[in-house]
Amino acid sequence: MKAVAVFPKGREVKVIDAPEPRLRSPTQVRVRTLEVGVCGTDKEVVQFKHGEPPQGEDHLILGHECLGEVVEVGEQVKGLAPGDLVVPRVRRPCPVRECTPCQAGYSDFCVTGKYTERGIQGAHGFAAELFLEDAQWLHKVPHALRGVAVLTEPLTIAEKALREVAHVQSRMPWTRKDSGRAVVLGAGPVGLLGAMALMRAGFQTTMYSRSPKPNPKAELSESLGVPYVSSKENKVEALVRQRGRADVVYEAAGVASAAFALMPGLAPNGVFILTGVPGSQEEELDEGELMKQLVMKNQVVLGTVNAAAEDFEAAVKDLEGFGKKWPGGLERIITARHPPEAYAEVVLGDKSSAIKDVIVFSPG
Repeated sequence: MKAVAVFPKGREVKVIDAPEPRLRSPTQVRVRTLEVGVCGTDKEVVQFKHGEPPQGEDHLILGHECLGEVVEVGEQVKGLAPGDLVVPRVRRPCPVRECTPCQAGYSDFCVTGKYTERGIQGAHGFAAELFLEDAQWLHKVPHALRGVAVLTEPLTIAEKALREVAHVQSRMPWTRKDSGRAVVLGAGPVGLLGAMALMRAGFQTTMYSRSPKPNPKAELSESLGVPYVSSKENKVEALVRQRGRADVVYEAAGVASAAFALMPGLAPNGVFILTGVPGSQEEELDEGELMKQLVMKNQVVLGTVNAAAEDFEAAVKDLEGFGKKWPGGLERIITARHPPEAYAEVVLGDKSSAIKDVIVFSPG
């Protein structure tokens, strides 16, 4: 079968002919890959900055954002049948019994770092015509979401973040009359989906991103009812004057300098969510001023990575709701679809589009 793989030792990324997988367990499911989304993590793997093949192998099949169709189920699988659409989770728990989060089913909070991640760390991904997965890691998707369900995994980032914000803000011994204000930093796919989730949660949301208007991301943001403010044209002070301080900042840019520059825009008692993983950068930071702000304003800086089962379920539910609230909005996030042969060029930017690129394995 056709698959896209990276060979770290040879520093190659190419389409390979891989063996077709066959069921090996009564709880496994064989899935036909329909679409695979690409993101910044894939770029790091393709640039050999991150990622690792399975033990004993010289290559890693790529892809972790996936939509597939069930083609065969093991005899003990319940709730899934051939023809069902599914999205797989990415991370698998570490084998360390003392790792309480993994043992409790929350490998997104793993404390050992010995987890595996499909298409990223120690386990083959979904950029292949077929893949095997244990049924416990698959989430069923309504057929009505066929055109946008590949966005499920990137949406889970916001779902987990909002779930954590709710826990963090329960520290407040009073009930707010409204959700408050939110600012999303970065108008890429994660930022746009995060803005939708924040709007759904009741936040008065603003998009803060570098490129001046007009641009496709700004147009899409404002079509969702989320005002777009260019950070190139408006410093944080101007953003605060226009939109007020944010009770929640959702960072989705992966640029440390931009994130820390926005810290003064956080309201008292606010939560600043970090989702991006920047490369090594030398940044000027006034540590004392930042520490003073966090202490004096009772603020929380929250880092979040990966997602749990309930976040995938919430994402599927929200995709349905977003489609009704903003008809055509999700479809506009996916700005180009490409064949597997174009994977490397798309991920590295040579053929990337305005917002979100998707690799198609089975059209239809």
